[in-house]
Amino acid sequence: MAESNRDQAIRRSAELRAQLNRHNQLYYEQAQPEISDLAYDLLLRELRELEAAHPDLAPPDSPTRIVGGRPLAGFAPVAHRMPMLSLDNTYSKEEVTTFHARVARLLEGEPFQLAIEPKIDGVALSLFYEEGRLVTAATRGDGRTGDDVTRNILTIATVPRVLATRPAPGQIEVRGEVFMPKAVFADLNRLREEAGEEPFVNPRNAAAGSLKQLDPRLVAERRLDARFYGVGAAEGLAATGQQELVAELGAWGFCTSERVWVAHNLAEVLAALAELDGLRHEFAYQTDGAVLKVDAFAQRERLGSTAKAPRWAMAFKFKAEQAETRLREITVQVGRTGVLTPVAGLDPVFVGGTSVSRATLHNEDEIRRKDIRIGDTVVVEKAGEIIPAVIAVRTDLRTGAEREFVMPECCPVCAGRTGRQPGEVALRCLNPGCPAQLRRRVLHFAARGAMAIDGLGEALVDQIVERGLVRDVAGLYPLDIATLNGLDRMAEKSASNLVTAISASKSQPLWRLLFGLGIPGVGISAARDLDEHFGTLDALAAAPVTELRVVRDIGEVMARSLRNWFDDPANRNLIEALRTAGLNLGSGSGKPKDGVLRDTVWVLTGTLSRPRGEFAEKIRMQGGTVSGSVSRKTSYVLAGESAGSKLDQAIKLGIPVLDEAEFERRFSSNPD
Repeated sequence: MAESNRDQAIRRSAELRAQLNRHNQLYYEQAQPEISDLAYDLLLRELRELEAAHPDLAPPDSPTRIVGGRPLAGFAPVAHRMPMLSLDNTYSKEEVTTFHARVARLLEGEPFQLAIEPKIDGVALSLFYEEGRLVTAATRGDGRTGDDVTRNILTIATVPRVLATRPAPGQIEVRGEVFMPKAVFADLNRLREEAGEEPFVNPRNAAAGSLKQLDPRLVAERRLDARFYGVGAAEGLAATGQQELVAELGAWGFCTSERVWVAHNLAEVLAALAELDGLRHEFAYQTDGAVLKVDAFAQRERLGSTAKAPRWAMAFKFKAEQAETRLREITVQVGRTGVLTPVAGLDPVFVGGTSVSRATLHNEDEIRRKDIRIGDTVVVEKAGEIIPAVIAVRTDLRTGAEREFVMPECCPVCAGRTGRQPGEVALRCLNPGCPAQLRRRVLHFAARGAMAIDGLGEALVDQIVERGLVRDVAGLYPLDIATLNGLDRMAEKSASNLVTAISASKSQPLWRLLFGLGIPGVGISAARDLDEHFGTLDALAAAPVTELRVVRDIGEVMARSLRNWFDDPANRNLIEALRTAGLNLGSGSGKPKDGVLRDTVWVLTGTLSRPRGEFAEKIRMQGGTVSGSVSRKTSYVLAGESAGSKLDQAIKLGIPVLDEAEFERRFSSNPD
C-alpha cells in the first residue's frame, strides 16, 4: 500500500530531526561540521515547512524550536538572564523583501528603519557585568544555558575587564561574537599541517575549538578577537536603538562592527547589502552575511519573538563563492618539518575574487574521504575566504578515465623514507637532510618577519641548496661574494648586497632568531614573550617545561614542543654553529624597560610609507607595546592613508592620533 501524505510527512520529519540533531552536535559541541551552512539551512527549512503543514508532528524539542547545542562537559553551566535567540536565515533577496514587508505590516504602517551590520562567522558570546566589572563569560549553549568560558575569554585583549565609563550599569549582559582573525587562522593551519595535525575547516571552527580548551594558556596561543553588537538583560541602558547602542558599547570600551548601515526603505536595505558584499573581504574576520535589525528598541518590543528567533531581525547570508574546474594532477609538497602535503593542480578558475590554479588537499585521509581522483571535475571554494580548497567532487561527470591517487612511499624530493609519527595523520619525510625541508627552513629563516635577509628569495635559495652551499641556516653566514657571484643572475653588486644583508642579520634581536629557527608552534608573538622572559637563548634552552609554562601565553603543548626541540642534538649543534658565526643570542636584558615609549600602547592603521613591522619594531625597542585593536588602554594611534574603523574608534574614544610625519618628528632622536 502506498504511503499517505501524512505517513510521508511523519517519516520525513523524523529523518530530518535526526539529521539536524546530529549536525547540531557536530557544529556546536564538537566544532567539526560535515555539511555547509547552506545545506544545513535547507534541511531546517524543509523540516519547518513540514511542521507548519502538520503542527501536531512538531515535538517540543524539535530542532526548529531549540537553539544551539548542549552545554559541554568540563565547563560549569551559566544560565542566561535573557535567552540568546538565533536568527532566521535567508540566502534570498526576495525573502529580505518579504521580511521588510512583514515588519511594516506588523508595525501597522508606522515609519521604521533597519540597522544593517556585518554578520561575523564566529562563536556567540554573552558577557555579564555587575557594577561595571566582568563576572562571567558564557557561550550560547542551548540559548538558555551556556558554558562558563570566563577564564578563556580573559585571554582576549579586546574584552574589557572593567567598563570604561562611569557610572556603569548595575547589571548588564553584553552580546557579541568571538572569532579567529583570518590571518591568524591561515598561520595556525600552516603550523598544524606542518606538525602533522588535522587543519581546521574555517576560522569559525578554529575559534569554537579554541574556546573548548580547558587550559586558558592554549586559548591564548590562538590569538582570538571579539566584536560586540547587542545586550541581553540590562539595567540603566541609555540607548533607545541600535545606532545608539553601538556608540554606547564603544564608550564602555568594546570593539564594535566596522560600520553600521541605516536603511529607511527597501531600496536602501538592498544597496547596503550590496555595499557590504563588496567590502567584506577587507575585514579581519570572516563575514558570511549581514544582520538586519529594526533599529528602535520600542518597536522591537512590539514585534516580539517566536520561541527561537526574534521577529525584528533576520540574517542574510551571502552565497559561498564556488566554481567547478578540472583537477589535472596531484603533486606533493615537502614542508620545512618534512610533512608531505598533496596539492591539487587545477585548470585555472576565477573564484573569490582571484584566479585559482592550485588548492590544498590537506592529507591522504582527506582525499580518501572525499574520493578525489585525478581527472575529476571538482568544486572549489575559498575556505574561510582565504585558502582555496576542493570541497566536493562531481562524481556524476566521471568518464571512467579518472585515476586514484596514492601517496608516495618515498619522499618525492630526496627519495628518503616516509612515515607517520604517533597520533598524526600527516606523512613525513624522515630524512632531516632533505633538500626540500632545507629550502623551506632557509626561506623561513630569511623572511621579513624573522631574520629579514633582503635579497634571499626562492630562486637564489634553490641554487644555494642544489649546489650544496648550505646544510642548515648557519651555513648562510660563511657565504662570500666570490661564491655567490658564481650563481645564476648574481652580479658582483647583488652578491655584495646579499653578503651585507646576511652579516647585518647577526645583530637581529633574539625573538627574530627564535621565530626564524622554525620551532614548531612558536610564532612571532610567542618568540617575543620568550625573549622578554629569558633574555638569552642559553637560558631558554636550559629551561624545564615547568618554567616554560610560566611564560605568558605558553601552554603545555608549546612548552613540550620547545623542550623537545632544544633536546635534539642536531638543534644543539645548530645553536653552537650560530654562536660561532657571531649571531646575537641575547644579552639577558629582555624587552627594553627604560625607553621613551615605556608603558605606552600603540595601534597602527592605514597605509604607511614603510612596512608596519618597521614602525612596530621601533616602538617596541623604545619600551612600547603594539596592539591590534583600539581600546581605552590605547595610548596613541599611528594612522596612514586610508585608515578605517580603527581611526574612527580612536577619535570616538579621544585617543591621540599621529600621522607618520608627527611620529617621526616626536621620536626622530630615538634609535631605530
